[in-house]
Amino acid sequence: MQEITSEQLEEGNAIIYIYTPFCGTCSVARAMLEKIESIHNKTIFYEMNASFYPEFMQENKVESVPCLFIKRENEIKEKVYAFKSIGNIYSYLMEYKPELFAER
Repeated sequence: MQEITSEQLEEGNAIIYIYTPFCGTCSVARAMLEKIESIHNKTIFYEMNASFYPEFMQENKVESVPCLFIKRENEIKEKVYAFKSIGNIYSYLMEYKPELFAER
């Protein structure tokens, strides 16, 4: 995963993993996302330490961490708080990042 920059935050499309460093559930969620990225051998998610972005958290009404924040065409599409399983995360990727599944 790659730490999000201010420029990327301004872009219209992003899947952002929002966490805090001492959150145990966040560690489990991170492991799921890292597994997905290793399978695809590419960076799919940006990460954001919620502690460094309090304005973003408030403006976008992020309620808790971990959160998978999905933004498309400068619009908030989803805020996923229950990661549940890798399969569950894949259901969101199929909807919002279908190019991952296109045949080469």
